[in-house]
Amino acid sequence: MNRRGAMPRPRCAATAWVLLLALWAWSAWGPAWGGDGAAPVIAIVIDDLGNDLESARRIAALPAPVTVAVLPFTPYAGVVGDLVQENGHEVMLHLPMEADGDHDPGPGAIRTRLNEAQTRRLVRQALARVPQARGMNNHMGSRLSRSPHHLAWIMSELLARDPGLYVLDSRTHVQTRIQQVARWAGLRNTRRDVFLDARPHDAGFARRQLEHLARLARTRGHALGIGHPHPQTLEALEAMLPRLQAQGFELVTVSRYLWQQEEIPQWHASLSPSPPAAKNSKPSP
Repeated sequence: MNRRGAMPRPRCAATAWVLLLALWAWSAWGPAWGGDGAAPVIAIVIDDLGNDLESARRIAALPAPVTVAVLPFTPYAGVVGDLVQENGHEVMLHLPMEADGDHDPGPGAIRTRLNEAQTRRLVRQALARVPQARGMNNHMGSRLSRSPHHLAWIMSELLARDPGLYVLDSRTHVQTRIQQVARWAGLRNTRRDVFLDARPHDAGFARRQLEHLARLARTRGHALGIGHPHPQTLEALEAMLPRLQAQGFELVTVSRYLWQQEEIPQWHASLSPSPPAAKNSKPSP
């Protein structure tokens, strides 16, 4: 007891608060390096490729590796795949899936009314049109991504094509089952953290989302963002990718991201919860 008869406050609580404050300040403003000396990794995915060559050429010229998600039933699907792959980027299949409401995912979409044979046939056709694909993510799919039977048929066809293919859950609905079913099937898998261009005509918004992605990667060691071939998004990427590299971030394809994600010490993940779905939600399904 002190001179006034009151119990002294334990110093350990104050010390804990100081440590927490220091850790928060380091994660917000500290150098972009993990506690084990490894650079935090960022993967960027550009969806919806295949309808034109102009945006594909611009993406192919980006100064860091990205992963391009190609819609299979588009006029330039195969050409775009070759173009971006020849320039050091990665290709994935952007599989159209049924959305809620009257949103149209386009030709060849997997819909809940399809039976097993029809679903499997469409997946095989889609894979044949994007032979460069190292993995798959969903185009739209706010409805289909909640249908475990259809997802199981899709994963089975991916396994039949190549057990080394990966699955990226674009998370167009909060109740998505894509990653869960991919794990069940034994396929490597991950999920989207941030949508870069929920405001598609606002380059400033895309830059701020890239900064948010970088903060997340600095905190937990890795982060994955999805954008689209809007001119404003590409403008933000052209400006920001060299800056992120200069700050010490490692920009990687999704294949490399999956490998390095397993190497990140687990304490990174405990520092930051996943960002709320509503904050980074995509306006379209």
